[in-house]
Amino acid sequence: MSDLPSFDTLYEQAEQNSAPVAVAAAGGADETVLEAMSQATERGWIHPILCGSEVEIRRLADAREISLDSFTLVDSEEPAVDAVRCVQSGQAALLMKGQVATPDLMRAVLNRETGLRTERIICQMVLMEIPRDDKRFLMTDTGITIRPSLGQKQDLLRHIVETATRLGSESPRIALMAATEKPNEAMPDTLDAEPLMTYARQTWDDRCAVSGPLSFDLAYATRAGARKNIDDPVAGHADGMLFPDLLSANLTVKAIMYTADCRFGGILCGTSAPVVFMSRADDTVTRLNSLAYALQIVRNH
Repeated sequence: MSDLPSFDTLYEQAEQNSAPVAVAAAGGADETVLEAMSQATERGWIHPILCGSEVEIRRLADAREISLDSFTLVDSEEPAVDAVRCVQSGQAALLMKGQVATPDLMRAVLNRETGLRTERIICQMVLMEIPRDDKRFLMTDTGITIRPSLGQKQDLLRHIVETATRLGSESPRIALMAATEKPNEAMPDTLDAEPLMTYARQTWDDRCAVSGPLSFDLAYATRAGARKNIDDPVAGHADGMLFPDLLSANLTVKAIMYTADCRFGGILCGTSAPVVFMSRADDTVTRLNSLAYALQIVRNH
């Protein structure tokens, strides 16, 4: 059983907020954005700010019979820039990626003068839930950094430990992912595990457990560790999975998303405010999951 909350729990916690949180959507002319933000507003989670073509937003809202009475509309030809400006100015506490291309959003986010850039590496952090197995775990970096250096992996490890802690895990268990559990010079990523574990011990002492290299079966399933005679505190109990590169992370998360009975949501870490960040192909439920996830991070930031 995971220490991380289920999405049902995150929904309940979001409804305990004393006041709605302002959320700016970059690219509000999208059915799933409108539906998710309408549902979140009805639940009392958020105050929605939609940046984009007001004509198109109103057309879609009328077609879906969604009331915009509680929405703030920002008519914009540069929705990413204007949505980021809403967050940077304090008008909104969260940013949501809507119907805009990722490069356009990231240019606005990374602008040194008007964006949400910090000294930290920016990564996508997916929270994955597999109800069948009562499993919840974080996965990074599934969307931004193509091939992180060892130093960048240290910062990614910080992000995953901090996120797990803000979600309620008192002693997160983090797996350093690889294709095998044995260090192999032909697979340089397996050699990063030892310095990353040393970094974890020096940074958090015994407040988290970091192990690797671990293959996915070992990180996920206790029976895999038993069959391979591997006695490790993280094996079968990973609260977080730090992948060696974008290719392995993205392929793994999308394989789970499209083939498993699962629930998931995603945010960006490393920005000055959380960013609800998933694919434009994702549905309303995924956007609502991501909002509940981001609101918990804001609550415990």
